[in-house]
Amino acid sequence: MRLTNTFLPVNKEDLAARNIDRLDFIVVSGDGYVDHPSFGAAIIGRVLEAQGFTVGIIAQPDWRSLDDFKKLGKPKKAFLVTSGNIDSMVNHYTAAKRKRRDDIYSPGGKSGFRPDRALIVYCNKIREAYKEAPIIVGGIEASLRRFAHYDYWDDKVRRSILIDSRADLLVYGMGERTIVQIGDMFRYGSDVKNLTNIKGTMYITKDIQQLSNYITVPSFEEVSKDKKAYAEAFKLESLEQDDIRGKTIVQKHGHEYIVQNPPQSPLSVEEMDFFYNIPYTREYHPMYEEAGGIPALKEVKFSITSHRGCYGSCSFCALTFHQGRVIQNRSADSIVDEAKLITSLKDFKGYIHDIGGPTANFRQRACKFQIERGTCKNRQCLFPNPCKSLIIDHKEYLNLLRRVRKLQGIKKVFIRSGIRYDYLIYDKNDEFFQELCRHHISGQLKVAPEHVSDKVLKQMGKPSRHIYDKFVDKYFHINKKLNKKQFLVPYLMSSHPGSDLNAAIELALYIKDMGYTPEQVQDFYPTPGSLSTTMYYTGFNPMTNEKVYVPKSQEEKDMQRALLQFKLAKNYNLVKKALIKAGREDLIGNHKDCLIPNKAPKFKLR
Repeated sequence: MRLTNTFLPVNKEDLAARNIDRLDFIVVSGDGYVDHPSFGAAIIGRVLEAQGFTVGIIAQPDWRSLDDFKKLGKPKKAFLVTSGNIDSMVNHYTAAKRKRRDDIYSPGGKSGFRPDRALIVYCNKIREAYKEAPIIVGGIEASLRRFAHYDYWDDKVRRSILIDSRADLLVYGMGERTIVQIGDMFRYGSDVKNLTNIKGTMYITKDIQQLSNYITVPSFEEVSKDKKAYAEAFKLESLEQDDIRGKTIVQKHGHEYIVQNPPQSPLSVEEMDFFYNIPYTREYHPMYEEAGGIPALKEVKFSITSHRGCYGSCSFCALTFHQGRVIQNRSADSIVDEAKLITSLKDFKGYIHDIGGPTANFRQRACKFQIERGTCKNRQCLFPNPCKSLIIDHKEYLNLLRRVRKLQGIKKVFIRSGIRYDYLIYDKNDEFFQELCRHHISGQLKVAPEHVSDKVLKQMGKPSRHIYDKFVDKYFHINKKLNKKQFLVPYLMSSHPGSDLNAAIELALYIKDMGYTPEQVQDFYPTPGSLSTTMYYTGFNPMTNEKVYVPKSQEEKDMQRALLQFKLAKNYNLVKKALIKAGREDLIGNHKDCLIPNKAPKFKLR
């Protein structure tokens, strides 16, 4: 692996320096330009470049005029449009729908460099600038909004983003192989309107007579008026997201149809190695230097992506709808080579911040049957209990960590991308757990139990409380044996579907027993593409048809959140109100079992 000294072209001067009259592809991104494999726009641009195409990037164009959209000219093949690494609405607003003041993907971490619903806005501006230019959309915003979907900010069902953007083609999931296939079709003279048979893509048509082996889900008109139809559509869409057994999906929008081809096949180890071995500069573009750079790079610059995909299938996470349930991993040699490269970077201090993926200790496919049969249609790998076919083994990951931490120039290798604690506790071999505590924690380990009430955990798709308790006991037992004083930092979530005030009080009592007040708690955020968002909108679980309690009023959400931080003086009145409303006045008083005292503590404004 080597570093390159050049970024992809961002202006006409760059084109002149490379003797390029007209680019093949132009990537338009809502993020600042960072040439690093943790940024989707950079990967797609570099992958196409590696196939012999010329590629430029327009990062965070000013959408109030056409100037930025025209600055690289009209591409020969297509504009490739993404809103960035995060959905633009999630990027802009908190769970309380308040505007965020910062944006780590923008110069200096400041907000305001991209519009709301960036993907739609960018496509409209490109159409205005170049009416006939092919437009292909991709990335997380396109992927998770590809069907008719509930939109939390509008509080209604919106059409497929493919319809609203009027793009020619939508790439969903991780798009490297898909974009290579699209590039090849363009190379051989295909028109974008004829690219209807590529896996991992979606297109618009007025005629579906030529289709075979497809399913039809309730139309936009149906799902926007009938919540049961919405839930049925979500269930059908979710169950077909497998490259082996998944069928083509059709959803009608007015007089047109959106057609999702089956998911792209998982990348091989060799393909993953190739895409991550491309010589990225691993820096933000120098044009951001004066503004202070792009803060998001700091989070990943000394981290290594070891794999993709997750079979944990938490209800509130849309990752399985984007990356899929099948693990796609790089080879240990490729990861070790990247670690060596990182040690050569001028500002490296000896610490690898992470080697992982969506779930760090999922390095291999869940079971051998996935290779030929795909993922199970009506069964999860870990929930409610681990499948008998699940391979529970940390040996390969442990050997990888050992190799990296032995490299010259590396002082410590941390694991920060998240350990799935239930998978870890199911492993009868303690070797990985021992070395995790001995070598790979910086004083505290972050884990995600999310809640402790079993009725909430059931809707979250998370293991029951006793599994987490078992993990906690073992974690502190191992650290005691190692003579290490290390802590656990649990991620906790309030107001998830299924959580009423009594469940929130149960969690508050658990926090009290921990003797630890969490600095941050996460209100449930109904983001596009997740099972939990469907429960939030419809009021029942589409996979079980079970009715689910949903806290929707801002007052109740505030009370549930306050209960998780009941010790804070500023939360006293909300906590008291919640306890009275739930009939738990027994928890108000001065004895040791109470959450709050009779009288409000003094609250000092800072």
